[in-house]
Amino acid sequence: MTIEKRPFGKTGHMSSAVIFGAAALKNVDQGVADGVLDLLLEYGVNHIDTAPRYGDAELRIGPWMDNHRKDFFLASKVAEREYQGAKDSIHRSLDKLHTDNIDLIQMHALVYPDDCEQVFASGGALEALVEAREQGLVKAIGVTGHGWTIAAMHQKSLAQFDFDSILMPWNWFAANHELYRPDYDKTLAICKERNIAVQTIKGIARGPWAAGVTPDRNTWYQPMENDDAIRQSVHWILNHPDIFLNSAGDVDLLPAVFNAANNMGPKPSDEAMATLNQQEGTTSIFGI
Repeated sequence: MTIEKRPFGKTGHMSSAVIFGAAALKNVDQGVADGVLDLLLEYGVNHIDTAPRYGDAELRIGPWMDNHRKDFFLASKVAEREYQGAKDSIHRSLDKLHTDNIDLIQMHALVYPDDCEQVFASGGALEALVEAREQGLVKAIGVTGHGWTIAAMHQKSLAQFDFDSILMPWNWFAANHELYRPDYDKTLAICKERNIAVQTIKGIARGPWAAGVTPDRNTWYQPMENDDAIRQSVHWILNHPDIFLNSAGDVDLLPAVFNAANNMGPKPSDEAMATLNQQEGTTSIFGI
C-alpha cells in the first residue's frame, strides 16, 4: 500500500499526499508512537509534521530517526517571535528529533499583525531560520496558521519572504465560507505561481466540542469518526492535485484517513458533500 506522492513545492521532495500530523503523538507513550511508525511505513507516508508545542511529539519521533531518518521528510516549527528564542528552539528540536538537520522549519501560527511585524523585523525570528538554513541545519522555511484570517495573512507573509511552504485550513465547510474562500483561492494561486507547497489542515473537522460532551479524542475540535464521512472528505480534498492533507491529531483516526487516501476515487459532488456535512452537523471551529 502506497499513498500517492506529490512534489512538495520547490523543495525537490516527493511527499505523500497525506502528511502525518504529529500532534497525534503529543500525549502517547513510545509504544503507541512506534505503532504509528509501523502504520506510516505500511502506507508509504514519508512526511512528518511536528512542533515543540505538540507535547511529547518530538521526543516520540526522535527514536524513529535513529533508524529511519532517510525515510522521512521531517518538518518542525518555531513559535518564538524573536531571534534568540527561535534559534534556541531549532537546536532543541534537533536534539529531540535525533538529527543534525530538519527538512522544513516553519513559523508556527503566524496569524496576528503584531507577531508578523516582530518576526520580520531586525532581530526577529526569521533571521534565526535563515541563519539555520545557511548553516545547513534546516533546508526549507515555511509558515503556518489557523483561523478564518490566515489565508489573507499568508498573502502578507509571502509578500515579505519567499517561503517554501504554507499551511492553512481547508475542508468542505471552509470552501463554502463566504469570507474565507476568496482569500484561500487567491493564496493558493500565489503559491501555484511561485511553486510554494500548500499544506491543509482540519480536513475532517466537524466543529467545536459540544457543551456537556466529554472530549474522547486527542483533538481540540470534534472530528468526523464515520469511515464513509472521512473517506468522502479525504477524497474531496485530495482530488485537488496542488495541495496536501495533514492528518488529524488522533492516532485512532489515522487508519481511516490513510485507507481513504490509499484508495482514491473521484471527487464527491457538491451535493454529496452538502448532504454529508449536514448529516455530520459540521460547523465552524473558528467562530463565525
